[in-house]
Amino acid sequence: MWQEIIQIDGPYHFESVLKRHQMDPLKQVDLDKRSIRVPVVLRNGNSYVVDVSAIGNITKPVFVISGEHETAQKELIERVAEIFQWNISLKEIHEHFQKTNLKEIFEQLIGTPLILDFDLFGCLVKSIIHQQINMTFAYTLTEQFVKTFSYEVDGVGFYPQPETVANLTIEQLRELKFSGRKAEYVIGVAKEIVEKGLEMDQLKHLSDEEIFNRLMKIRGVGKWTVENFLLFGLGRPNLFPMADIGIQNAIKRLYNLEKKPTYEEMEQYRKDWDPYLSYASLYLWRSLE
Repeated sequence: MWQEIIQIDGPYHFESVLKRHQMDPLKQVDLDKRSIRVPVVLRNGNSYVVDVSAIGNITKPVFVISGEHETAQKELIERVAEIFQWNISLKEIHEHFQKTNLKEIFEQLIGTPLILDFDLFGCLVKSIIHQQINMTFAYTLTEQFVKTFSYEVDGVGFYPQPETVANLTIEQLRELKFSGRKAEYVIGVAKEIVEKGLEMDQLKHLSDEEIFNRLMKIRGVGKWTVENFLLFGLGRPNLFPMADIGIQNAIKRLYNLEKKPTYEEMEQYRKDWDPYLSYASLYLWRSLE
């Protein structure tokens, strides 16, 4: 058993992180203990569980990280830091938005980080599952998929690996209430990795444009899906999904518009938010909660 204490620069609102994860029935979150159990698959394919607890506050964030297998400690800490975006200066981003019309939202939600999904393949699959269905059913469908085909380590569930999903049949997913087309898409993405050499970790080293070009060649992967992957899989800082209904509604409310903004209007609004459009997106979403 190993344990390490990590202190980062504030502001950083860990409770907002936990509340976002608590919406997902697959996540093990304890709000009272300010803790979460994180499933991590390292590049060598081995699976581990890391426990993360907050002992600091928004202005002075401090975390206790612990787990088994000391030989993997360094890699696990690096991955957890990447997931929770501890290397990103939220102070710098906050100061940027103090000069914009999102100032009030950023003051209300100060220190809200753009956190990553625990697993890159899982993030892409989840984005496909969540396409064009309501949030409640999306979480239910994802939960059924994971619990049916995944595995556990130390009581924590992991997303099914691509090799497992590539060998599923459409009928197996239809039994879970997947549409036939969505079942094809999920299995197809897994086969893209297993049979056609798509390496998820290598995508981290590509530009946003290169990732769009690569992923949108896959059947069932569209612009919205790639934007979600870039935001919540890779934490890219300057994405603004203009077709997202939540962002449109947040801007409508922010500017007291009679109807949802046009793309041309959104292009004007977003100019002051560059180069942190992903954080503008995140805080606009959060402003609706």
